[in-house]
Amino acid sequence: MNIEYLKINHLVNPLGYDLANPTISYVVTEAAGKRQTSARVLVSLKEDFSEILYDSGERGDIVSTGFELPVTMKPMTRYYWKVWVKDETGDSAWSEAQWFETAKTVTWQGGVCRPGETDSCLSAQGSAGQESADCGQDVQAGTWQAKWITPKLEKQVQAAVWQEIQIPKPAVRARAYVTGLGLYEFYVNGEKQGEECLLPGFCDYDSWMQYQTWELQLETGKNRVELVLGDGWYKGIYGMRVKSENYGSRLAALAEIHVWYADGTKEVFGTDESWKSRKSRIVESGIYSGEVYDASLDVSETFGTELIDLGYDRLSPRLSPAIMIHERLKPVEVIHTPAGETVLDLGQNMVGWLAFHCKAPAGTRLHFQFGEILQDGNFYNENLRTAKAEFTYISDGMEREVRQHFTFYGFRFVKVEGWEGEPDPEDFRGLVIHSDMEELGEITTSDPLVNRLVLNAKWGMKGNFVDVPTDCPQRDERYGWTGDAQIFSGTASYFMDTCAFYTKYGRDLYGEQMKLDGSVPDVVPVANYPGDASTAWADAATIIPWNVYLHYGDKNILRRQYGSMKAWVDYMKREDDSDGAKRLWQTGTHYADWLALDGNYPGGVYGATDPDMIASAYYYYSANIVAKTAKILGKDGDAKSYETLAQEICDAFVKEYFTPSGKLAVDTTTAYVVALYMGLTPEFAYEKVCRGLLNRLKKNFYHLDTGFVGTPYLCRMLSENGMNDLAYHLLQEKGYPGWLYEVLMGATTIWERWNSVEPNGKISGTEMNSLNHYSYGSIVEWMFRNMAGINPCEEYPGFKKFRIAPMPNYRIGKSEVRLRAASGRIESAWEIDGKMLKFRFTVPFDTEAEIVLPDAEAEVIRQQAGGAACGKAGEDAIRQDGKHVVFLAGAGSYAFCYEPTTPYRKTYSLDSTWEELNENPKTLAILEQEYYFDRIPFEKELCTLEELTWAPFTGRGVTKEKREKLDRMLRGVE
Repeated sequence: MNIEYLKINHLVNPLGYDLANPTISYVVTEAAGKRQTSARVLVSLKEDFSEILYDSGERGDIVSTGFELPVTMKPMTRYYWKVWVKDETGDSAWSEAQWFETAKTVTWQGGVCRPGETDSCLSAQGSAGQESADCGQDVQAGTWQAKWITPKLEKQVQAAVWQEIQIPKPAVRARAYVTGLGLYEFYVNGEKQGEECLLPGFCDYDSWMQYQTWELQLETGKNRVELVLGDGWYKGIYGMRVKSENYGSRLAALAEIHVWYADGTKEVFGTDESWKSRKSRIVESGIYSGEVYDASLDVSETFGTELIDLGYDRLSPRLSPAIMIHERLKPVEVIHTPAGETVLDLGQNMVGWLAFHCKAPAGTRLHFQFGEILQDGNFYNENLRTAKAEFTYISDGMEREVRQHFTFYGFRFVKVEGWEGEPDPEDFRGLVIHSDMEELGEITTSDPLVNRLVLNAKWGMKGNFVDVPTDCPQRDERYGWTGDAQIFSGTASYFMDTCAFYTKYGRDLYGEQMKLDGSVPDVVPVANYPGDASTAWADAATIIPWNVYLHYGDKNILRRQYGSMKAWVDYMKREDDSDGAKRLWQTGTHYADWLALDGNYPGGVYGATDPDMIASAYYYYSANIVAKTAKILGKDGDAKSYETLAQEICDAFVKEYFTPSGKLAVDTTTAYVVALYMGLTPEFAYEKVCRGLLNRLKKNFYHLDTGFVGTPYLCRMLSENGMNDLAYHLLQEKGYPGWLYEVLMGATTIWERWNSVEPNGKISGTEMNSLNHYSYGSIVEWMFRNMAGINPCEEYPGFKKFRIAPMPNYRIGKSEVRLRAASGRIESAWEIDGKMLKFRFTVPFDTEAEIVLPDAEAEVIRQQAGGAACGKAGEDAIRQDGKHVVFLAGAGSYAFCYEPTTPYRKTYSLDSTWEELNENPKTLAILEQEYYFDRIPFEKELCTLEELTWAPFTGRGVTKEKREKLDRMLRGVE
């Protein structure tokens, strides 16, 4: 037995994080048995566990996806923990020891613990006036002894602050508690500390400011401590309404260094007005503009610092996972364009920096511009709008490795100017930067274009998960649009462990809500662009924490966000009440089905679906989520209240948007999809809604026309409501609009618009056109949930119990999906091999899966389930459910091979399109023999034969008997 993937609050050995409600999680592999019968958790103040702080004892109720440590934490203290697990065979093991270390202040259930505030805080830190014997911190641990300082320079000057501190005797331990505004890098004796970038990250600075904890190695004697500062999001040019100084007008730094000496004494050094400043060689920096670095600049002149009053109330231990360099891409080509430019092609639209080895003579000015696409073979960046996205490096003649510091770029192509001779790709690397999240999900199919699409979605996530889930990483925006964030949150949680990332974003979101009486702005953090509360965007408040809970089984995010979730639903209810308490949301302005193709005029951004209908549907959906969340958290009164509200909304919705005969009043693809997905389709209307969805697709020649609201759920609703073949058809559509159109046009990330690039290779516009915009990458959630069939269960979140119900289709011959879920490794693979269907499944330790085999017979499955290749699935657990076979499977590997009751091959019928029938000589021969037809207009080629036999332009009708004969003959074609 091995115990792996040990985390606390979904972080590995976190240093100085906000660890309110510390919750451990782990995964058991290679166990002799199938289930955990008991476990034991130890927490110690010593690495050898000689000083036990908490011992759970051997218990049967410790859950691997989340066990909350009942430990009263003290500031500035390192804790060690490990877990022991036993299975039903008696096999057992201890994990390796893990640790976490608290920050200077400790957060308790949403508040910061400081001495004297509460009895619990005092007990955590020792009685007032006493030194804590446990960890050596003094009673002032929660009180900042450092002061906020700013350089005595013009506010536009980029600068560093520094001090030499004297360490008079050997130190055994040193910690620094640091933040800098807007951004900072921390150096000790000329060495950059850690591997993180863009610290302290981007947050709602008006509500809170994160500080980081650093473990230092200080030398006896003088040590130069320095913070290099940059404008960043806090002070620099950022945003659409306010272009600079959104949160503050001056650079600022706060650093407090605690040193414990070998003789048992302690010393604290803090920033104050005795610290010095200097100009930075980073002459200019900006999120949009890029950076200018002058290596030849003399920065030896010393300036002073002065105090700046920023207070301490907003300071909080960090929540943000580290922003780090994760990959280093070598250029695939050096291009000499028709315009005479030298351009590096990284081969992948990426986000981060360009590093290069510089040997240029002193005074050489190297200039780099960043773009996503070439036009007519030449460098192009006009779709970045006002974002310059440049880097200028002025050489001092020294050979060195060069990178950027306080900016980032979204790019594939780099225009190089000033480089002497032909650039060597070996001298350059694209440094891929994003927040640190463990990768969990992999998808491989027999279709290389689909595989590239999956990679495009994952690269889109990497590029836009830089501390905040942004819409795009390259132009003059890069906002945390809440709509994009919630749309992709399900896909993101399959791809990577997003729990810690979304926990931080949730704090930003709630902070903004508290300023807006519960309303959720369009973007978070706001940066002076709040906008109106829009349906689907603002519902990030409920949908994101709910998705995170389902995937990881940790209640912490629901606890943290419960106030936010309630506040959003309460806001909608107040809007509803002010409009007559209709239990519909029919006020306000909404983006609704943003960028849908069925709008009122070509190129418009608003889809045709009634925004009030979408708003009311989300009103119900979010109220229902809050009701379920309240029940999980034991808030029974709230649960009942919101259940009642949700039911009232549902009843009002049905009355408003369905006719008595069951027809949906809003006839758009998105309207049908939303009504199905959100559970708002009454039983009497179900068949008409499904038929309406099918008819909309037929009218659109089986192309999608959905936008931000409809697209994430479209293929899911097709697969789950008897139209799985159409879901695969849409997935593999190679023309516009379609996902594979982008791939065939060379996309390596997801586009913002279905036609961001025209078939001639020209970008379709510059006003709002990103080539790295992950929202439509939400198709990958359909691949995990429907193609592979891996679905979490609300009653047993974190995949402790889950469903595997794969839905193969002949259009893709093979699919292999692996998910390192919170409970362990899940696999779902299938292959269509001639007339046979083959399946392989893996169910992890201490979990149970309901496996659904499509078009199968229970007796056949019973025979195979008894074989050694399949593990053991008891006969009583196997049952026929219509055309499918369902059985419960414990931990193990399972394999099945059978001939399905319905052939998994391409079948032809009256429902086939004219285009499909013309591609096969056999079906074409039947049509020529049995059916007289005139030349079919091009725009009708995607009509079905059934539609064409009724069409006036065929010249004559076709009898019912003739249609039935045609259908039989076509179905007989192999």
